[in-house]
Amino acid sequence: MKNYVGLILITICTLFLFVACSSDNEENNKENKNEDTADQINKESFPIVDEEITLSMMAPGTGLAEWKDMPALQEYSEMTNINFEYDTPPSNDFQTNLNLAFASGDLADIIFGAGTDNLTPSMEVEYGEQGILLPLEDLIEEYAPNFQKILDERPDVKKSITTVDGHIYALPAIDITYLSSWHQGKLWYNGRWLEALDVKELPKTTDEFYELLKRFRDEDPNGNGEADEIPLVDVEMDGVRPWLLSAFGMKEAGIEEVDGIVRYTPITDEYKEYLKYTHKLFEEKLLDPETFSQSGDEKKSKGQSNKAGVFPDFYSFFVTGETQEEAMNNPMFHPLTSPMIDEVTIPRGTGISRGAFAISSTNPNPEASMRWVDYFYSQEGWEFINMGPEGELWEEKDGEIHELDPPEGYDSSEEYRGTLTPDYGITTPAYRAPIEGKDLSEFDEFIKSETEEKVEPFAEVAYPLVYLTSEEQKESNTIEVDLESYVEQMEAKFITGVEPFSKWDDYVKTIEDMQVERYVEIYQNAYDRWSES
Repeated sequence: MKNYVGLILITICTLFLFVACSSDNEENNKENKNEDTADQINKESFPIVDEEITLSMMAPGTGLAEWKDMPALQEYSEMTNINFEYDTPPSNDFQTNLNLAFASGDLADIIFGAGTDNLTPSMEVEYGEQGILLPLEDLIEEYAPNFQKILDERPDVKKSITTVDGHIYALPAIDITYLSSWHQGKLWYNGRWLEALDVKELPKTTDEFYELLKRFRDEDPNGNGEADEIPLVDVEMDGVRPWLLSAFGMKEAGIEEVDGIVRYTPITDEYKEYLKYTHKLFEEKLLDPETFSQSGDEKKSKGQSNKAGVFPDFYSFFVTGETQEEAMNNPMFHPLTSPMIDEVTIPRGTGISRGAFAISSTNPNPEASMRWVDYFYSQEGWEFINMGPEGELWEEKDGEIHELDPPEGYDSSEEYRGTLTPDYGITTPAYRAPIEGKDLSEFDEFIKSETEEKVEPFAEVAYPLVYLTSEEQKESNTIEVDLESYVEQMEAKFITGVEPFSKWDDYVKTIEDMQVERYVEIYQNAYDRWSES
């Protein structure tokens, strides 16, 4: 019996040793494979690898062309010796497909262009900590000189993409063009109405804005003899809100930082004054009565019918249906002051869009993958991925970029560009800078000038890009869902008059009971970590 037990113990020990050795061998083989792969990387110039390799990539598709057929990607494959098998579900379905890939473990070697809405900060933290996404900082240092240079020169970038465990799990898109300061789309005036009323100077205070909106309502600026003008048009206040909040001393309707202190603005006196002012606009039919019930298409219909005086969108012609040349007659909204503030601050974009590029832990060639993407963080690489190969939409003569017309069958150069390169409507990992040798169009010069006058002098980041711990994220999500829903409902009720301002204290008490103090504490801690890192 003793001998029998001894044999069993010997067998078990042998099995343990076999498994351990197999595991060690597997790990050693993996390390050796990575070393072999690393040895094959050309750290400078092209090709990146001497012998062709094929990797898999998952990215959001726009439906304009198959990625395998895009000239930019075809030419870059020839330059690098790196080919791809592309999985590009439609943009609207991309997050669902990405979540399924993470859940099943069947993840592509590279996740490209996802953006922070699809590859969220919490996903970076979760899947990074689980070892599903590779930490990138060592790869960056060794194989990404262009991106490493950015990190060395821009501490804000490094802080904004480094998670709480000290790792970088995804590269961003970085924008330094004149649009980088934009927090979102802008607010525009109807230039035809300004001319009709002989308005020489735009409002710079809330009182001046109020008076102009009354003129829009009463003086028939569209000239049709009917009282059909809608002075201020929006959908659920999403476009107008930031501009009116700023007039009362706020950058966000939510979490914001002021002199190192984080606060929740919807329970402040400043927010109450914003609501009261907007309620006055609504009550006097200066704010569209359908603000909280209409769609974006309905907003645009009013703009195209010349019934909208002030309206939000990325560019004004998206609403009015005008040409770019005609849209240069529509000035950008100038930030307002109010009796509450003397100096206005509007929200500024960080110029950093996270979640643009990640490498899965099953990627057999992470070094080559990092070298492959690093090109797009150079001026040359950015211009290549943005414009596509020469001869399609542009050509160079005497150091200047000249645009070419798209082939027949395309409504615009942009539509054709979307068939040439993946840098179309997604968060492409790149360092977006002005194109060298390419003059701005007259319209772009107009937008740049308006931005320099009406955004740059007043813009400040409301709250930096931070990461929460997994525990903080879960707690924050639980609180945030109820908070955002309640604040959104009550904003509409206060503005439309359904809820009187005599109920303000009850409203604040309800929010305080929703653990808003803990919510602010979480983001204060995250801000402090970001600030001190």
